[in-house]
This record gives sequence, C-alpha cells and structure tokens, in this order.
Amino acid sequence: MRGNANMNKMMKQMQKMQKDMMKAQEELQEMSFEATAGGGMVKVTANGKKEIVDVEINEEVVDPDDVEMLQDLIIAATNEVLNKVDETSNEKMGKFTQGMNLPGMF
Repeated sequence: MRGNANMNKMMKQMQKMQKDMMKAQEELQEMSFEATAGGGMVKVTANGKKEIVDVEINEEVVDPDDVEMLQDLIIAATNEVLNKVDETSNEKMGKFTQGMNLPGMF
C-alpha cells in the first residue's frame, strides 16, 4: 500500500511539472526578441517560436554598390536574435530537466 502512495505522489509531481513546462513554453512563444547589427543600422525581431516577425533597415546602410554588406548585417542580426531565443529557451526550460536522470536525454 505504501508503494502505491509514493507512486501517486510521484505522478502528481510529474503532472505539475508537465503543466509548468507547458506554461513556460507558452510564455516563451509569446516573448519578443530583438537584435541589431551595424550599430543599429539593421534590427531583426523574432518571437519565441523562432519566427522572424520584423526587419528594420536604416536607409543610410542601403548602398546599391555594396549590397553584400547589407546582406551580412541582416545575417548577423538574424543569427543574434535566434541565439537570444535559444538562450532564453534554455534558461526557461532547463530548470525542468536539470537534475533529472531521464534515459535518452543528455
């Protein structure tokens, strides 16, 4: 009987953790992230789902003779904003897997 009580307690803890994880994922998806490149000449905004939702380009950086520089700035800002999403995701979700010894998870 005692083992059954421990199992019920463990199941409740797992259900609570799962609910908390879902809430954290929802919060993350609703967040907005920004990154800039070229001293703010290019700004990229993404949501927590890693979708780019906005790109702002300062007209001063638009040079028809140097399109490659603009492309590089857009790539740099995009990579930076996606890194920010990953970092925040790891912070928010890492607390749920930290200390757990789950087979197949590293």
